[in-house]
Amino acid sequence: MEEQTEIVGRAFVDHYYNLFDNDRSSIGTLYQPSSMFSFEGQKLLGNEDISAKLNALPFGQCRHVISTIDSQPSSFAGGIIVFVSGSIQLLGEDHPLRFSQMFHLIPTVEGSFFVQNDIFRLNYG
Repeated sequence: MEEQTEIVGRAFVDHYYNLFDNDRSSIGTLYQPSSMFSFEGQKLLGNEDISAKLNALPFGQCRHVISTIDSQPSSFAGGIIVFVSGSIQLLGEDHPLRFSQMFHLIPTVEGSFFVQNDIFRLNYG
């Protein structure tokens, strides 16, 4: 039986990449003003800047294919670290791009989670 951390991690990953691929303009709702995002070395702070960055990426349609999801409890009470690897297939491109992404999820008083930390890197080579 999967432990709760893995269940939440998998559910979050499914939700995040579904939003990214199908309704990217809504992805900012997963972040808070204190959230931090590193995208290929560029550091951003706050849900507005993070949402603006993700919505300004130079491609429209894409499809994420997830290869692995690893989840662990964090030292923050109820928090979860989620590490994802997979590929992104861009519309009109023959070859997918490999990526890795890490999320630190923090529970909210409403019983859901928000992304406190998010680190994204393409994997070259």
